[in-house]
Amino acid sequence: MSKLTFLGATGEVTGSRYLLETQQSRLLLECGIQQGGAEADKANRRSLGHLAKTVDAVVISHGHLDHAGLLPKLVRDGFQGPIYCTDSTLELLGIMLRDAAHVMSKDIEWENKWRERADKPLIEPVYTQEDVDATLILCRPLPYGRAESVTPDIHLTFRDAGHILGSAIVDLIVDDGGRKRHLVFSGDLGNPDSALMHAPTQPEHADVVLMESTYGDRDHRPLGDTLEELARILTQADRDGGNVLIPAFAVGRTQEILYHLGMLYHEGRLPQQKVFLDSPMGIQVTELYARRRGALNGKDLKQLRQASGERLEASLPILQFTRRMDESMAINRIKSGAIIIAGAGMCTGGRIRHHLKYNLWRKQNHVVIVGFQARGSLGRMLVDGVQRVKLLGSEVAVKAQIHTLGGFSAHAGQRQLVAWAKGFKDKPVFYMVHGEPRARDALANLLRQEHGIDARVPAYEETITL
Repeated sequence: MSKLTFLGATGEVTGSRYLLETQQSRLLLECGIQQGGAEADKANRRSLGHLAKTVDAVVISHGHLDHAGLLPKLVRDGFQGPIYCTDSTLELLGIMLRDAAHVMSKDIEWENKWRERADKPLIEPVYTQEDVDATLILCRPLPYGRAESVTPDIHLTFRDAGHILGSAIVDLIVDDGGRKRHLVFSGDLGNPDSALMHAPTQPEHADVVLMESTYGDRDHRPLGDTLEELARILTQADRDGGNVLIPAFAVGRTQEILYHLGMLYHEGRLPQQKVFLDSPMGIQVTELYARRRGALNGKDLKQLRQASGERLEASLPILQFTRRMDESMAINRIKSGAIIIAGAGMCTGGRIRHHLKYNLWRKQNHVVIVGFQARGSLGRMLVDGVQRVKLLGSEVAVKAQIHTLGGFSAHAGQRQLVAWAKGFKDKPVFYMVHGEPRARDALANLLRQEHGIDARVPAYEETITL
């Protein structure tokens, strides 16, 4: 009989990885990196050699690193088979994996300087640019809705998940010795209120469903209320004579924020003089979204064009892309009137940490958190009210005002997750993945107790039969 083993994202929101084994095949579903501190780095360094040498194919739901960020390590450790994803995901992987390898190389270079002085063994990056190049060669892009045999007994169809550009619900039909079993993996389900994305597809049939539960314990604030709060924050920051910092995920969230800032600008409700997108990866992804606007929500694009009278790329005239490091450093001389959008979204690395170092200690400034913050991340500490943080070797007091705007989430909220689960006409067994324990357990309990759905909570390395 076919079986599925949970190798990641059980009780956490990063490190997504699941192994599907049949009588003839071994398929790896997702190969995500873990995020959130020293323990996560240790986990990312563990050998994937056994998987690499025994897996026939890999399927990736979308391009976020917590779902695909360890692909180059899998290849580095010996994998040479096909990697299936959507065509837009393949383009995103080219941007994101190269950026991840670059950041790793810089971090390792810095770390090894100190290790050499302390006479400690030097360390290597988890993977390199060469590993990324070798990974991208193995990718096999598929459009939404087209069934494909990825192994002799496993058939794959991608369906739009509405989360980010190219994100997919993974639909697998397994021929289990003449008995067909239907496995659906939600990937990350999108928030139907999010700008630019289509609503998630609603599958109707499955025997087993792996379902994300990131926001399984709560609903998002209505988007209209969130936009009004953002406008008030921008007005207050202008009155205070400060800057606005927005740590943003380079894929999806950054583009949505730029869309809403463009709408506010043309409504005369954006008092700041400059908006900086200070993320080389975010800039590349924003340009990719512009190139692939045919895959985006046409209604949202039409509203933006009607408001601005300009083509999409020129809808926010005060936007400035800062690609070079010297341009990024120059932003820190600006004391007021700027909106600074920079990665990483959880403040775990990237240019946002430099801007926080120069801005957190000034009470005139405002930090707007627009995405999920995992346990252990600097972003989570700021949300939880930490008074002092260590940034780039310096201790910095947190005096800036911290705002959390949950309505911008690219993930479905609790009610939307429940509605999606109830949309299945069969009575599949649901397994809650990709959620912290509180959210995961709340969603499982709600589905069981109020909707009669068989919802289970798998343990790490637990194996189930299909």
